[in-house]
Amino acid sequence: MGNIRSVYNAFKAIQAEPVIIDKPENVKTERIVIPGVGAFTDGAKNIQPFTPKIVEALKSDTPILGICIGGQILFEESEEALSGIKGLGFFKGKIAKIKTSLKLPHMGWNKLKIEKPECPLFHGIGEGYVYFAHSYHAKPLEDVVVAKAKYGEEEITAAVWKKKIYGVQFHPEKSGSYGLSILKNFLNM
Repeated sequence: MGNIRSVYNAFKAIQAEPVIIDKPENVKTERIVIPGVGAFTDGAKNIQPFTPKIVEALKSDTPILGICIGGQILFEESEEALSGIKGLGFFKGKIAKIKTSLKLPHMGWNKLKIEKPECPLFHGIGEGYVYFAHSYHAKPLEDVVVAKAKYGEEEITAAVWKKKIYGVQFHPEKSGSYGLSILKNFLNM
């Protein structure tokens, strides 16, 4: 939803050969990127036809990168979702509204604070600035947070990681050379 073409173009810019999949039977399990911009409910509904293939990939050794809503959908549930709409449940916890007196959505550049530099997404690149566009963020119930950012009074979850599954709240495809470095790291896994 929303950022598929910009994610595609970012991968092309780093000499990757991305393929946009529009049918579940065409899902390859070499690497999967789940992009998304918008509301959790719409994202969860749009991904439903692909859910069996994604769940299969989550159980295997397939590297998966969820971007924005694509990362949120990897969690169990969201405060933003309509009743009965659930996430994939790979990460334990929920998606919650950012508690801040600042304007929402949080849109613009913000510096990442890397919590776990051993995370392969951030290998060799350290902390940097990334682009955000969101009002909700992950509240994990397990030790998966690898990067945070400060927005007003709240420290928001910016990136999570478990096994070969990654979720980022920011948009690496819109985060200049730093974001492209993150995508290169994902490709090099």
